[in-house]
Amino acid sequence: MLPGGNGPVSMEELEWWVALNMVPGIGPVRYRRLLERFGSAKDVFHAKERDLALVDGIGPEMASAISGGLELLERAKREVEVAERKGIKILVLHQDGYPKNLLGIFDPPPVLYVRGQILPSDELAIAVVGTRSATEYGRLVAEKMGSELARRGITVISGLARGIDSAAHRGALSARGRNLAVLACGVDLVYPPENRDLARRIAENGALISEFPLGTKPVKQNFPMRNRVISGLALGTVVVEAGDKSGALITAAFALDQGREVYAVPGNITSRMSKGTNGLIKRGAKLVDSVEDIVEDLSDLFKWIKVERPEEPIKRSEALILEILEEGPMHMDLLMERSGMGFGELSAALIGLQLKGLVRQMPGDLFSKV
Repeated sequence: MLPGGNGPVSMEELEWWVALNMVPGIGPVRYRRLLERFGSAKDVFHAKERDLALVDGIGPEMASAISGGLELLERAKREVEVAERKGIKILVLHQDGYPKNLLGIFDPPPVLYVRGQILPSDELAIAVVGTRSATEYGRLVAEKMGSELARRGITVISGLARGIDSAAHRGALSARGRNLAVLACGVDLVYPPENRDLARRIAENGALISEFPLGTKPVKQNFPMRNRVISGLALGTVVVEAGDKSGALITAAFALDQGREVYAVPGNITSRMSKGTNGLIKRGAKLVDSVEDIVEDLSDLFKWIKVERPEEPIKRSEALILEILEEGPMHMDLLMERSGMGFGELSAALIGLQLKGLVRQMPGDLFSKV
């Protein structure tokens, strides 16, 4: 099957595609060049070594690895069987169901593993990324962004990492919205392991996606590759909080290279976790402090945005806090005393009210009604 084709892929074709994806050092660009030269993954494996070596970027050493890699077909057959048994779908480039947004980047993954389901509506997507070492401010903003995007029918994309990524995914789930998580490991694994339940919920309300074969560990070099897929699946990328060396800045760079929009949430100038985002703004990224900024900026693309869903009902504990805050801004300690709530219950109520846009946190642990 040539790049640019479409339609269903036979089981035999799929196995050859998967086998070629398993050859060490064959990235998406070399993969595409081989298909353009030989026509199909099967024909690549059956090509003469000298002909393989003439393909740009291949050379004698990699040509030898490909021509000697026919045994990978047996491994690929087992891979396809395991994927089917585990309910994991394998998509190849330009096949029906392959994400259209990814086709617009320079180096789309030739093979994608999907745990869950990618829908046509997921073309209307925004990536929300940031540091793993997020502050409370960053987590709150990311969760709010995820929730508000989901309420407008916009799919939220992130990388399932600790910190900002996890908060964005949770926000989308809280609004019962669509979620895509791109992994730097096989979709049969979860990294970080504490996000196992979050990954399960995402797969039920979207998909876990990876270009790496099943069982692939999350090694360091996989993360930049993962980041280009995050930005490539989205119409724009929002960086919520990032240090000056955060991987989220790599995602933003990929987005720019792919011709996608980059947005940054401003942060405290004294916080090292805001240096990256504030730096993006200085270099021309669009400053956003609400989802409305993104929707307005991409209004021509957002033609299918759903009407915002009704707000979730106010919980009894939240209603009590709102009633107390009618008197004016109040310190958390006094709120605990007046409400009779414990620290955990009060914190949960305040975060819920902030996500609903009803309460604002002020310096010095003061809270006020919006």
